[in-house]
Amino acid sequence: MKKKSLYTYLSVTALVLVFLGVFLLLSNDSDVQSKEEELTDSDTKNPDLIVNGIHIRTGLVEGEGLTEVITNCTTCHSSKLIIQNRMGTEQWNATIRWMQETQGLWDLGENQEIIVDYLTTNYPTFKKGRRAALTNIEWYPLESD
Repeated sequence: MKKKSLYTYLSVTALVLVFLGVFLLLSNDSDVQSKEEELTDSDTKNPDLIVNGIHIRTGLVEGEGLTEVITNCTTCHSSKLIIQNRMGTEQWNATIRWMQETQGLWDLGENQEIIVDYLTTNYPTFKKGRRAALTNIEWYPLESD
């Protein structure tokens, strides 16, 4: 008899947990939908919309020179390419020269300095690699079964 009541208790507990999980998923999903609705209202039709310092259409950081970067850089490629490339002033200028010589990029004139300043300010180079070297590790041999 005790075994049967234990199974009943576990079954009821499992059902409660399943219903609770479904409820949490549905309520969390409605939060996501309401946030998406906020971003799909008439405001998001504005190509210059900036939320929390991020230009929504491109994902670029708000800052001086953003308009020049959008106008001159995202005409040919995705802003994701800009975001993932972190270079210093010399490297950006060299990349711009390369794009002008081989990819048909037009002369940026005075905008080049504005664009490079924006890029080096908002997407600076990293000082170190992707992670520090592992140190003080106590290694152990793996045993096969």
